[in-house]
Amino acid sequence: MTTLEKLQILTDAAKYDVSCSSSGSERKAQKGGMGNAALPGICHSFTQDGRCISLLKILFTNQCIYDCAYCINRRSNDAVKRTAFTPEEVVDLVLQFYRRNYIEGLFLSSGIIRDVNYTMEQLIEVAKTLRERERFGGYIHIKGIPGSDPKLIERAGLYVDRMSINVELPTTRSLRLLAPDKKRIDMIEPMKLIREKKASYSADAGRFKHAPEFLPAGQTTQLIVGATDEADYSIIKLSEAFYGRMAMKRVYYSSYVPVGNFLAPIGAGGPMGMLREHRLYQADWLLRFYDFRADEILTPESPNLDMAIDPKTQWALRNRSFFPMEINRVSFKMLLRIPGIGNVTARRIMAARRFGPLDFDMLKKMGVVMKRAKYFILCKGKPYPGIVSFDAEHLRQRLIDAPKASQLSIFDLYSGGIQGGERNGLSL
Repeated sequence: MTTLEKLQILTDAAKYDVSCSSSGSERKAQKGGMGNAALPGICHSFTQDGRCISLLKILFTNQCIYDCAYCINRRSNDAVKRTAFTPEEVVDLVLQFYRRNYIEGLFLSSGIIRDVNYTMEQLIEVAKTLRERERFGGYIHIKGIPGSDPKLIERAGLYVDRMSINVELPTTRSLRLLAPDKKRIDMIEPMKLIREKKASYSADAGRFKHAPEFLPAGQTTQLIVGATDEADYSIIKLSEAFYGRMAMKRVYYSSYVPVGNFLAPIGAGGPMGMLREHRLYQADWLLRFYDFRADEILTPESPNLDMAIDPKTQWALRNRSFFPMEINRVSFKMLLRIPGIGNVTARRIMAARRFGPLDFDMLKKMGVVMKRAKYFILCKGKPYPGIVSFDAEHLRQRLIDAPKASQLSIFDLYSGGIQGGERNGLSL
């Protein structure tokens, strides 16, 4: 099989792994070397329309000794055409793609071939060859193999920018049900090791000029959502623990895609599965940037996200006693709790208030999404024109019935259609 044929198979197989980020690392090019990674993205330059130059995202192999029910590459799936790269083939592909300006980095994952340690050694050999022999300074993200020797995990961390150890399923019960060959502890222990080693190497960097870097862009993980019947509450609680205890950079959520004869719970996958994935990312954003706790977003009594409204609005409707808030007096922390006000807009409001009280027109100009915020705020002690007191259920229906923004085409980018991230659904 030619390298091109392998590439076609193994790039397609890699699309199910979403724990791939294109930012967070800064690596300077060496004299005589090639490639570098920059903090704004994985590449050192951006196209005129703002796109970041891409990663080469592939599997080392789609062969696998495991038989996970949710995985297209599971051992028992005879419909999959199997192949594998050699380390040299991957290195050559990266260099060839880089020289043609197609990519600025590599995301490398893999099925398990022979055993976990052998697979991890193959991935390390790719990264080592790129860094040491080819002096490649671009972004490298690899999938850490759960259960592999801790020394291999540490060794890999000295060559790559980011590593993902995918927890895959939310609970030990679901892992036993769908992936009986895997153990939860084999996923958690490498995460702990990475957290400890990163702290240790960072301390050394503060004391020694030429101390090596260890995973400068940190670690990530991925959860498959919808293959089993866990509530959103348990998923958000798990993510909160990863951010707090494992110093995780990102938790990625992947809506379950039906594979073979495995029957997931009713409602998994499809449009509703994708919508649920979207709501989980919104809730995750509240954890990371809006100072919410998991127990505020959801509760054991109300364990699932509302598919009709975003998680912040769901919280606001459940906590009507906090509203309406006077926009000219409320604290920064509470500004972030108002639907339709994002981090950037909240900072603008705090800065502008020093020069005088704000009105609704001024809020619109600052980027506040008034179609949501108007139900939760006062300006100079007065509600938004036409707004009267609504109970939570009536207000929820008004928010659902509000006109939805239409999808912008790429041509709108050049005609003033985009005024900022918060006007395009990023403001929660």
